[in-house]
Amino acid sequence: MKLLYSILFFVIFSSVYYFVICQDVPSPRRQHTSTLVGTRLYFFGGATSSTRKSNEVWYHDLSSSFNISTPPWHSDVVMPVAYNFGTSCLSPIDNSTVFLIGGRTFIPISATTDYYSYISSVYKFNSKTSQWTTPTINNFNSSFATRNEIQAVIDNNGKIFIFGGTNYDNLTTLFYNDMNILDTTNMTWSTPIQSQSVLTYLDYTATLLPNGLIVYVGGRSGSSSNVNLIDMAQIQIFDTKSYTWSAKSASGSTIASRTGHSAVLTQDGNIIIYGGSLQDSSGNPATLFSDIAVLNTNSWVWSVPSVSGTSAPPLTRHSAALYKNYMILAFGATSASNLYTNDIYILNIQNYTWVAKFNVPTTTIPPKQPPSTGNSSTDQANNNFTYLYIGIGIGAGVVILTAVLLIIGFFIYKNRHGEEFIMTSGTSRNDHIRETHMSTVYTTGIPPPETYVQTPLYGVPAPGSN
Repeated sequence: MKLLYSILFFVIFSSVYYFVICQDVPSPRRQHTSTLVGTRLYFFGGATSSTRKSNEVWYHDLSSSFNISTPPWHSDVVMPVAYNFGTSCLSPIDNSTVFLIGGRTFIPISATTDYYSYISSVYKFNSKTSQWTTPTINNFNSSFATRNEIQAVIDNNGKIFIFGGTNYDNLTTLFYNDMNILDTTNMTWSTPIQSQSVLTYLDYTATLLPNGLIVYVGGRSGSSSNVNLIDMAQIQIFDTKSYTWSAKSASGSTIASRTGHSAVLTQDGNIIIYGGSLQDSSGNPATLFSDIAVLNTNSWVWSVPSVSGTSAPPLTRHSAALYKNYMILAFGATSASNLYTNDIYILNIQNYTWVAKFNVPTTTIPPKQPPSTGNSSTDQANNNFTYLYIGIGIGAGVVILTAVLLIIGFFIYKNRHGEEFIMTSGTSRNDHIRETHMSTVYTTGIPPPETYVQTPLYGVPAPGSN
């Protein structure tokens, strides 16, 4: 019986562990990049320690509600290289291809270390087939090789714009002020000559407005050999139609200068930034921010909204994406001593409230919601297959658990209702069964014993016989 109870405990414990506890969760990281593809929010690479970068691809399925303490992590096929300090964007041509641009690329050599290896500045990820390819680029600008600490945007025609950045794996650190453009329709690279004197830029956020203007906020700027923090009130703007630069002086609230922050664009033209940090001499976060600031690109006024709910911690080198009315923050450093995390935080931009649960909106799209992108039929098919696999797994587990419980119950029943007997020579089990149903006969004059124990009679010598 002890063995049966042990088996029962093991089955129940294993089932609970598998369905509740044992789920894939990415390791803590920062310096990754993210892209929203339909209802999937993808995360690419990132640094997981000072000596290790990740080649993993993870995503959240935003077609279902979830608690932020237990978000639905899913892993996809890994990247060709480990990766950090790069940028990614979604092709508007097919709404399924993700381009990975620039960054630092590494090859793992052990479970804890890797080495830098530059192979390509552009990788393509097909989110429908989970395949990576390295495209051939025409007229590539060789000085862009090893470029990192950048952010790209892509327009409706499939042109990717990447400004500035710094080099890597070079004895001399250089900072750049060139605008590089990749036309993804024919894979042709171009680097237009600047018509105006523009400062170098890196560690900024780049946001493309519907009118074709790219708004650069924060980061560091200066010369090719020295950079300093940028005043957040000084906004640099690039016109993707005329290829010209302009500047705006933003008024309103005073926002502290920073690097490593994030930004999203609402449908009504507001840029919402979160977090960021000041760096020490080694480039590590020193002072981190946890404030939310809103830049109105119609009036060029900064404001700081009143925020409710349990606030997210200070974050830098994290990512942010806007899905409907939710600004989703992920990973990043929270302090100078906690450089790698794997948490997510969600801000409802309708009322600037931090939420503990992501609820899929079922009503009409709110005014601040950006237009939806992605292939909805493909996403629905993927979701249906996911639910099918989950249903099959849970169903199989229930069937196995039920079968085990029935077997254990049968043995317990037999143990409680079976009768123990000792067989003697010439006695069979059938004889015992028949004997237990015979009437008891007492000999006249002999009183019955106080306790009468019925035993098999067949094969046992009668009293007085030889």
